[in-house]
Amino acid sequence: MQRNRLALKLSVLTLVATVAATSTVAFAQDKIVAKTVVVNLENPSGVAIHEGGHVFAASRYGVYRYDPKTNKVNLEISGYPTDIYGKGPKYNIGPLGVAFLDKDRLIVGDGSRPDGSELVRIYKVGEKFAEKPIKEDAAEATIGPIKAGEQSVKGEGNFYGVAVGGGAIFVTCNGDDTKGWVSKAEIKDGKAGALTPTIATKELTEVDAPVAITFSPDGKELVIGQMGEMNVAGDSLLTFYNPADGKLTKKLATGLSDIAGLAYSPKTKKLYCTDFSWSDTTKGGLFRLDIEGDTVKATKILALDKPAGLAFDKEGKLYVAVFGTEKEGDKYSPGTLVVIDAGL
Repeated sequence: MQRNRLALKLSVLTLVATVAATSTVAFAQDKIVAKTVVVNLENPSGVAIHEGGHVFAASRYGVYRYDPKTNKVNLEISGYPTDIYGKGPKYNIGPLGVAFLDKDRLIVGDGSRPDGSELVRIYKVGEKFAEKPIKEDAAEATIGPIKAGEQSVKGEGNFYGVAVGGGAIFVTCNGDDTKGWVSKAEIKDGKAGALTPTIATKELTEVDAPVAITFSPDGKELVIGQMGEMNVAGDSLLTFYNPADGKLTKKLATGLSDIAGLAYSPKTKKLYCTDFSWSDTTKGGLFRLDIEGDTVKATKILALDKPAGLAFDKEGKLYVAVFGTEKEGDKYSPGTLVVIDAGL
């Protein structure tokens, strides 16, 4: 949709202030409200929050930066090519997963190239908006690609989820579907080492597609959402690993269809996820996952139209990237960034 390229760079800055003040989605039964703060995003995916409060969201055309205090939006990183992802509905994608390595370095997982050539880049971002967008290839450091070889028949790509902990960067991958790799880059002296396939989640769980990834609040467990087959409902798993050796410690059926994001609340320590629900998007939304022994109960908090990544700020506000659905005649892209301030 080339018509949106210029609109994404220009009109989103003028649209956001109006929409942030007027656009909400309310659900009376539980009084949870999702407030739209950024509009006109095309297929937004990962969300990460700077310690200063700015919110970074990846979408097809680059990584956007939103300041909740001023409602200003900036295109922070741009110049990505575009790849296509999906079965049935197909989506144009660019950068995918985002996470902070430290207070001024942002990790961005690539989705804009063919498998086997995609990269994980690390950018230096300041406390203020960039005066002009950082070029995609002007990263401080680059790790990858993971090319076809003994560990991956096709090579790896679609680096959807990024998590930092246990002295390493962990990245969920698509590529060799018989493996379902999560890759790892050790951090030494503040620098990331080689990106190496480490956890073969498909072999361990017998379910496809690691996508969402985070760490438990104490940092001792690597938590991964196994999305499963896009055309199979209810097959997503919630899994837990020892980040030191990659051993699977727990595998739980959720009854959800396509877990796309995972995040723990810093206030309540409760775990939340998004379900993209590829085969029936009317069933997608934000869910709370309550674990009791070897079972998990998924409670729907809010209906959302194809939600993807999510992240909490330090005050407990939850930001969620939402693909949305384009309607005939729409002038702008349907993707949004929403915030939920409900004491989750």
